[in-house]
Amino acid sequence: MKNMFKKKGLFVTAEAVAKEANCIDSTVPAEAVFAQEVKKLQQDQFKPSEQVTLEPFERDHASVVGGYRVPKKQKAAA
Repeated sequence: MKNMFKKKGLFVTAEAVAKEANCIDSTVPAEAVFAQEVKKLQQDQFKPSEQVTLEPFERDHASVVGGYRVPKKQKAAA
């Protein structure tokens, strides 16, 4: 997934990328699966800013919005 983004890019996981928790691990609650997937994004330099479940349209699905390689905020000059 990293290859699709340029430095300082934004991302939204689309329907094709949105995760269905039961397909990943049906033995744990959906929220735990989503948390694991967000951690994977963070390890790949993605900075998730919002996670939204797709209920009531899609059961146990979530989509994530955020940035890729977001530069650190610089402190304002005093």
